[in-house]
Amino acid sequence: MRALLPGLPSPHPLGPALPALYQGDDLAQRFVSAFDEVMAPVFSTLQNLDAYFDPHLAPADFLSWLAGWVGVAFEDDWSAERCRTVVAGAAELYRWRGTVRGVAAAVALTTGLDPEIEESGGIGWSGTPGTTPPGSAMPAMVVRVHAPGATPAAVARLDAVVRATKPAHVAHRVETGGA
Repeated sequence: MRALLPGLPSPHPLGPALPALYQGDDLAQRFVSAFDEVMAPVFSTLQNLDAYFDPHLAPADFLSWLAGWVGVAFEDDWSAERCRTVVAGAAELYRWRGTVRGVAAAVALTTGLDPEIEESGGIGWSGTPGTTPPGSAMPAMVVRVHAPGATPAAVARLDAVVRATKPAHVAHRVETGGA
């Protein structure tokens, strides 16, 4: 039989755990050693299970599964390190979802650009009764980033990030360009 991971020893070999009658039996020892070879990768994975749930330590092929847990979709041009950073920061973003801070953090995390956000909402007071309160009756948000060479696909991705993190009832517009 060929080992799944050649040279990986089992931390819990079955041979010594057999009854005394089979301890000296060569056939029994060889038979259970096949199980040791099959179980060694399972034991190794279980012993390192906590590393699988840390985006900075998880194997690359497991990272997309972790991303699914926190609702992140990777872009094709992202490096592995960027993917790890986005997954690690995604859970924190849920605390701020629907706020200006949350939208700004999501844009910064996914694009690497610091946005300027202008919103129409506001809380205010007036010492004079009957005056118009600040803000606008229709909530709206403008997200500006300094990305003069942004492609239409990049702007669409940015728009999707803003749409996913802003309040559903707030209209928004994304602007890219010079300072």
